[in-house]
Amino acid sequence: MKKLKFVVSLTTDDNDYQMEQAVEASKVAAKLGVEIQIMYAENDAIVQSQQLLKIIQSNTEPHPDGIIFEPVGGTAMPQVARAAAAAGIGWVVLNREVDYLVDLRRNFKVPLFSLTSDHEEIGRIQGRQIAALLPQGGSVLLIQGPAESLAARQRATGMQETKPASVQVKSMKANWTEASAYKAVSSWLKLSTSQPYTMNAIVAQDDSMSLGARKAFQEIPQSVAREQWLAMPFLGIDGMPKTGQAYVRQGWLAATIIVPTNTGTAIEMLTTALRTGTNPPEKTLIGAQSFPSIEDLSRKRSQKGHASGKS
Repeated sequence: MKKLKFVVSLTTDDNDYQMEQAVEASKVAAKLGVEIQIMYAENDAIVQSQQLLKIIQSNTEPHPDGIIFEPVGGTAMPQVARAAAAAGIGWVVLNREVDYLVDLRRNFKVPLFSLTSDHEEIGRIQGRQIAALLPQGGSVLLIQGPAESLAARQRATGMQETKPASVQVKSMKANWTEASAYKAVSSWLKLSTSQPYTMNAIVAQDDSMSLGARKAFQEIPQSVAREQWLAMPFLGIDGMPKTGQAYVRQGWLAATIIVPTNTGTAIEMLTTALRTGTNPPEKTLIGAQSFPSIEDLSRKRSQKGHASGKS
């Protein structure tokens, strides 16, 4: 049996979820006897497009049997996808819903499908976490992914659906990394409007950005303001065992959302498709869950309120 080779294109090597994606891909590929090449796009859609086109258009290196990629930009590269399909290369989109797969699946026989978390539902879970922590309302600082990211927009939409109407949201953008969130929050803290008494929670769309925000608050020179910021609940998303879940246990985060990695599942599905000649469903959704549960979060908030003499 021919040994399959896949390219796995991830957005950055500076994000805990993406690094876990790489670990999972290597583990499953080894188990299945599949060769993989992992590439990182430096959070740059142009870099990612150029990297993949170079592979697809190469006249010197054998084509891979499939490309599994998590898009950086907003378009998920339909032209690159068509070029891959035309070259006989399978194409798997991670964590993004894309319309162009319908047409490509009609016109090409290679496996073409997407595997994604339900980002609006992830946002709804985060909205429920906010409701559990702030039942009386208040204001939160939302550190959102980049404007061109569909996942960031969907998570924000879902959060708005389930957060209490009495909770106001102040948003800022970062780029899915600890460093970008640190920079964004540090710049915001220099404004006269950034006072701790106007906020009740720090909400980030991934754990690394929540950690970056915490580091920015830790550097505030005024001890009273610094302690006020750091006493607020911090929320994140991704919930990897060694990072997000560990941060919750250590008390750095009040809660996260466990978003399972999907590179391993993608490799399994693509391998089966190529070896059996079948095409998986166009889209497969993967669930997520609150950590801790919403019920436990509400219970802990209630216990903390009673301990401090609040109702």
